Amino acid sequence: MAAAAVQRKGRSRKALKNLSPSDINIPAGESSSPFGEVGKESRDGLSQLLSPKNSKKVPPKPKSSKATGKSFADELQELQGRLQMLQLEKEKTEELLRQQDEVLKQKDEEIENCGKEQERLQDELKKLQKLKEFKPTMSLPLVKSLREKDQEKNEKKKNHKNKTGVEKTKKPCPAYISWCKDQWNEAKKENPDADFKEISNVLGARWKASSAQEKKPYEDKYQQEKEAYLQVVKQEKRENEAMKLLEEEQLQKTAMELLEQYLQFKQEADKEGSKPRKEKDPLKPKQPMSAFFLFSKERREALLQENKNVLEISKIAGEEWKNMTGEQKAPYDEVAKKQKEDYNREMELYKQRKLEEAATLEKEEEEQRKVLKQEALQLLKKKEKTENIIKKTKEDRHKKKKNKEEQNADPNRPKKPPSSFLLFSKEARKQLMEEHPGIPYSTLNAMVSVKWKDLGEAERQTWNEKAAEGINAYKKELEEYNKVVAMASKTTTPEHES
Repeated sequence: MAAAAVQRKGRSRKALKNLSPSDINIPAGESSSPFGEVGKESRDGLSQLLSPKNSKKVPPKPKSSKATGKSFADELQELQGRLQMLQLEKEKTEELLRQQDEVLKQKDEEIENCGKEQERLQDELKKLQKLKEFKPTMSLPLVKSLREKDQEKNEKKKNHKNKTGVEKTKKPCPAYISWCKDQWNEAKKENPDADFKEISNVLGARWKASSAQEKKPYEDKYQQEKEAYLQVVKQEKRENEAMKLLEEEQLQKTAMELLEQYLQFKQEADKEGSKPRKEKDPLKPKQPMSAFFLFSKERREALLQENKNVLEISKIAGEEWKNMTGEQKAPYDEVAKKQKEDYNREMELYKQRKLEEAATLEKEEEEQRKVLKQEALQLLKKKEKTENIIKKTKEDRHKKKKNKEEQNADPNRPKKPPSSFLLFSKEARKQLMEEHPGIPYSTLNAMVSVKWKDLGEAERQTWNEKAAEGINAYKKELEEYNKVVAMASKTTTPEHES
């Protein structure tokens, strides 16, 4: 038994020592496996299993060559499957990375485009900053501004009226309402317990029962007030129309002036490239400096001599001011206080002066408003006059046309002969129609007029003579016709009288 054990032991050692790559179904040339780290791990595991050190520690189980071959084939197949999965995952990740690269490229392009657009906008902004500010020297819509002020005044008056209950141009009360106001207290004394509706019913019945003579004073009063109110309203309406008319005329003028000024300004701006500056009132007093600014102004001269720049000067002055005591700051505070008092006094005078200027300006505007109203009314009168003239001429023309139609209605009345041009055009038209059959009417008329213009004086004289003969004959016929008409009218009038 001991010999058998020794023999088994030796056999097992011999099998482990003489184990070749062909016995475990792995070719000798494929020691550097293409399976990467997974293959390496399997080989390391196999080497550990196959090493003599491990064989001492862990006693191997007796296995047949077929079983070991199958297990290694299964492991190899499993490793190949894992490798395929890893390759698929690698392809997917590469695709994702490619997509991400494309997205990043697009974003980079967008950022680059945004940067270019921003640079372009900055260049345009610099150009605009260099341009001058256009300030027209003319007063733009003067009439419009005056009209707006008038409207504001009217609104203020209305608001004042609503508060106080007083109205300048009152709408007249009807006769019945004014009669009710007079009779209300009397009706209330007679019926003290009656409410508003009952008293109004009583007054309504009384008004119906009252005679025309009793109603007449109230009706006359209403008519007078109504006429006065309508005149005021008519005047206001007329003034508004006149102001609108004047506004339209002045707006046209101002638009032309504004265009001229802008063109001139643009030419000057193209020549000069200066930055726009805000205009300041030269009469306005300057704001006083604070105590710190007075100190820094004093220190600046000394620091400039030491070749310090502006930032260094302000920094040094700030630190020195912080480290100063109250006694050292006191003289600067007193000077600053005095300057502020002077500034406040000057500002009060400046504001007062501005108020006075505004008041005088308002007076001038009021006078100008009156003048403009007068001009507007004159313009409206001219417009009305021209409209009346146009209306009258239209009516006269219509009357003449009507009389002409009435005269032409008589078949016995002689017809007016054609002029020399019409006589010539008849002959020329016939000739042109024969020469150019199917010619349009417009071109035919144009050719006739050209031929008439090209005629000589002798040829034109012949046509004038023909026209004169026709006019003389027409005059004789018209005289005879008028005599006949006069005779007929004389014979008809006595018959009517009888």
